[in-house]
Parts: sequence; C-alpha cells; structure tokens
Amino acid sequence: MKKTVCLIGRPNVGKSTIFNRLIGEKKSIIDDAPGITRDRIYGNVTYNDKTFLLIDTGGIDMGSGNFNEDIKAQAMIAIDESDVIVFIVDGKEELTSNDYLVRDMLIKTNKKVIVVVNKLDNAKKEELIYNYYELGFETVLPMSAIHNVGFDNLLKEITKDFNINEKEEDSILKFCIIGRPNVGKSSLINALLKEERSIVSSVAGTTRDAIDTRFRYDNEDYIVIDTAGLRKKGRIYENIEKYSLIRSLKAIERSDVCVVVISAEEGIIEHDKHIVSYAIESGKALVLVVNKWDTVENQNESIKKWKQKIANEFQFIPYVNVVFLSAKTNKRVHTLMPEVIKAYQNSCQEIKTSVLNNVIIDAVSLHNPPSYKGKRLKIYFVSQTDTKPPKFTFQVNSKKLIHFSYERYLENKIRENFDLTGTPIILQYKNKGEEK
Repeated sequence: MKKTVCLIGRPNVGKSTIFNRLIGEKKSIIDDAPGITRDRIYGNVTYNDKTFLLIDTGGIDMGSGNFNEDIKAQAMIAIDESDVIVFIVDGKEELTSNDYLVRDMLIKTNKKVIVVVNKLDNAKKEELIYNYYELGFETVLPMSAIHNVGFDNLLKEITKDFNINEKEEDSILKFCIIGRPNVGKSSLINALLKEERSIVSSVAGTTRDAIDTRFRYDNEDYIVIDTAGLRKKGRIYENIEKYSLIRSLKAIERSDVCVVVISAEEGIIEHDKHIVSYAIESGKALVLVVNKWDTVENQNESIKKWKQKIANEFQFIPYVNVVFLSAKTNKRVHTLMPEVIKAYQNSCQEIKTSVLNNVIIDAVSLHNPPSYKGKRLKIYFVSQTDTKPPKFTFQVNSKKLIHFSYERYLENKIRENFDLTGTPIILQYKNKGEEK
C-alpha cells in the first residue's frame, strides 16, 4: 500500500514552498480534468521508484488566541493517517513556544518524525542545525526550499524504509464507496452486503477507520472499503468535509474501482466533481451511483433529465456508467456489482499491438494531425505499455507537435473500437529513438 507523508509546522516556515517543490517531482497520471479547480491539500511524489501520498496542512499556531480549530483538525487527521511526519521549522529564527507545542503533539504519535530546518542558506548550515536537536527527534535535516537545496536528502530519509516491492495482501478485487457526507455511503454498503447475503469478514485497519469487508458475489470474493466511519479516538473533527477527504484518498489508493455516490435528493454540487477527480488522478476505474432514487418523483421521466445533467456536469468522464438505486429500499442495488466488475475488467484489458496500430492508422487517415509552423505530427507506432489504467505509448516524430484536441480525438477513436467503459486511459508520447 502506498505510504503517506504529511508536512507539519507553524505558519511562515516555508511549508508551502516545500510542498510545491515535492509534488513538482511527481509524474502525473493525467492532467487535471478540464473544469475542475480546487485547493490542493495533497499530491503524489515519486522518488527512486518509490511513490508516496504527500499531505499538506495549514500552519499551526497553537499559541495564538485566534487558533483556527479547522487547521488543528486538518493537522490531526493528517498526522493520524501518516506513516512519516515532516516537522518544518524556521532556520532564521529561534525555536518558539509554538514549535515546542507542536513537538509535544508529535512525540505522542510514536511515528517517524523528520525535522526539516528550512531557510538555511549559508555555508555553515551543517553547524546551525545542532540547535534543533533539542526538539528531541533523531533526524534533523538542513534545507533551503527557496533555493531548492536539501530535497534529495529529505526524499532519501522519507523513503529509506519504504519497500519497493510491497505486495497487496491478496489479489481480490477491492472497491471503495466514496462521496460527500450524508449521501448514503454506509446505507449502500449495508444494502449491498444484505443483498449478497454472504459476508466473510470485516476488518478495521489499524491506522485508519475505513472498514474492509470481504464478501462473496457470484461465487467470487470481493472486498468493499467503507470510508464513511470517520470518528477516531473519540474526536469529533471529521465533520470538516474538506479534510475528511484525506481518509477517502487512502481508500482510493488501496482500491481497484471507486464507486462515487451522489444524492438524488440534493443533486450534483461542485464537491462531487472534486471527489471524482481524486479517483481519476489515481488512475482508478469508476462507477457513478445516484442514490436515494426513492425520493425522486416520476422516475422514468427523471432518469432522462438526470442522465443529461450528469453528461453536462461530468463532461470529463463520458466513459463512466451511472447506476440509479435506492439503498434505503434496496431498489436496483443488484445492478451495482456488474458495473464494478465491468469497470475493473476494462481497466485490466490488454489490446493486441497489431489491432491497436490498425485503429490508429485508420484514425490518422480519416483526420490528419494539424500542422504547426510547417511541421506535422507523424505517428510511427503505438503499443499498450501498462494496465490499471490502460496506458498507450505513441512513437512520434516530435512530442511538441501534440495538440490537446488531437489527443482527445485519438482517445475517442481508441474508445470507439475497444470497450474501455469505466476506466481512464493514458496516452503518452516519445520521440522516435527515445528510450524514456
């Protein structure tokens, strides 16, 4: 399972600069979907073939009378969910009472803590960091985030105990139920398990509140991950919708398919799109569920309007199927599992190279790439280079000639010829003769 790392520190220690530098190293699965904007509180970082989820938190000012409870809640959730904590302090200032209060909070976690002394720009930085060992942590690293100095040592320290070849506990298809609060996620899981009648086990994670339930459907084992249970250690900070996403992110990373639940009673809001985008960025197969269908009048007529509404609001995922159901009344719950299985199977699909090239040759003959400054894109060869999600690598004369509209055209042609319903796909390009 992908590890999680969080950045903690008081305001103005350079945490945002460090966060942006670190996620700048990530190799994105896909670009941000058009029309989706949000405040990023997380990113994926890859270093020496080791990938981890990085969580940013607001500056913690525990000594202030105006201390923001939302920021504290965000920080506590991030700390609870993390395997490694990066504690950032300001190397141009003496340690403050606030630094010590944060220190006391982190010591109680019994987790690996790396102290980063930021803003050390001079040659004597190695000597200056000794003052910061009094915080009581074993690892203290100097850094100048603004000058991009010290990141390699930080990444080595973060990832040194990560196992590149970590295996999932089994090969069973895992899917998570995600969505805004009060859309009926728990009710849907209860209805699903009651429908299938055969629950094998329910196991709560040791560092998360998501519940993994194994059950049998059509003589096969599956695991459903419930992200609805958000209480931990008696704290009631999970009603902060924005930060509770952190737990959904971890469930998404562990899943093969994400089932995103929307409420028919409340309709589609912007936050629903944000949740979908997290799953897309992780390259996961998707199924959309419109729950509470029992609250809708004139259902036959309404379903047409809802399909049109979904097509308009989720233009960036036209390949995803939608299930209309009512967890409360059990109506149409049986239609969910076939869609989950289909989306997963399509994400694992492997397409023959010869057939794929024939499709692309036909696509290019029907519609030539546009020219740019007298040069035209040439596609020499294409092959599928990965699954979950399917990745297609094009060998071309110049990657600079790729235009987003033509890329979308190529994706549409691939989807027209192969059933890739429910899964994102990745198109990547390399110049002829280029190794990577």
